[in-house]
Amino acid sequence: MTVSASTAPPQEEAPPAPAPAPALETVPEAATEAAPAPERRRGADTRALTQVLFGELKELQPGTPEHNRVRGALIEANLPLVRYAAARFRSRNEPMEDVVQVGTIGLINAIDRFDPDRGVQFPTFAMPTVIGEIKRYFRDNVRTVHVPRRLHELWVQVNSATEDLTTAFGRTPTTAEIAERLRIAEDEVLSCIEAGRSYHATSLEAAQEGDGLPGLLDRLGYEDPALDGVEHRDLVRHLLVQLPEREQRILLLRYYSNLTQSQISAELGVSQMHVSRLLARSFQRLRSANRIEA
Repeated sequence: MTVSASTAPPQEEAPPAPAPAPALETVPEAATEAAPAPERRRGADTRALTQVLFGELKELQPGTPEHNRVRGALIEANLPLVRYAAARFRSRNEPMEDVVQVGTIGLINAIDRFDPDRGVQFPTFAMPTVIGEIKRYFRDNVRTVHVPRRLHELWVQVNSATEDLTTAFGRTPTTAEIAERLRIAEDEVLSCIEAGRSYHATSLEAAQEGDGLPGLLDRLGYEDPALDGVEHRDLVRHLLVQLPEREQRILLLRYYSNLTQSQISAELGVSQMHVSRLLARSFQRLRSANRIEA
């Protein structure tokens, strides 16, 4: 109690609540554009309560009911910090309740590691831990399409540079501007942006929601005109092996080497009429052996 009494005089001439406000990261600043004064007061009250609770927690034995009660009160008081951090990941299309739960794990870890005697505001200490826990969750649990770690880490830098340049230029920066800012190639920037969007595999047959378009399979696929020829070639290969060797050679010379019957007769040393009869006999055998036509 003597500590609070010794700090009372400076509080009388200027209340300390507004002074530490910037130390609460950007939690009040981001949410107070519509009503800055009430949010600022709420943030000051949260900081004051957090400071008192940490003072009590330091004097308690871990594992005791009183220690658990104060620790739970600290978690409850600083949940707005977790919700603020989770709001940065709304574009990931992941249930916000799950993201908040993961961020709460980071908050608990920060509470367990925080030392109030170091003179650092708790939100300043806790925010990197909360965001790091959420990012780890997205990296290890959410992605069904895994990208190289280097590309994922570079995507974080690309995303940060995009936000900074958007604020500086008042518009979305180009790929060249982002590449110049990070001193990397434009192809790497494009790869990072593509990797950042690759969280879930999309079914080729799933219909596109909202736009009424057919699935990717119908939009991106096409019918190969040579596809039917694959079955025909396989069937012909199966039937050809059933012919005598000379008839196989005549068919190959006629339809694969494109020789005329006269050229084939000269090649084999038989008459053109005989070549014609052999071709006709081969066709007859092929048709009789073709189960599809039968």
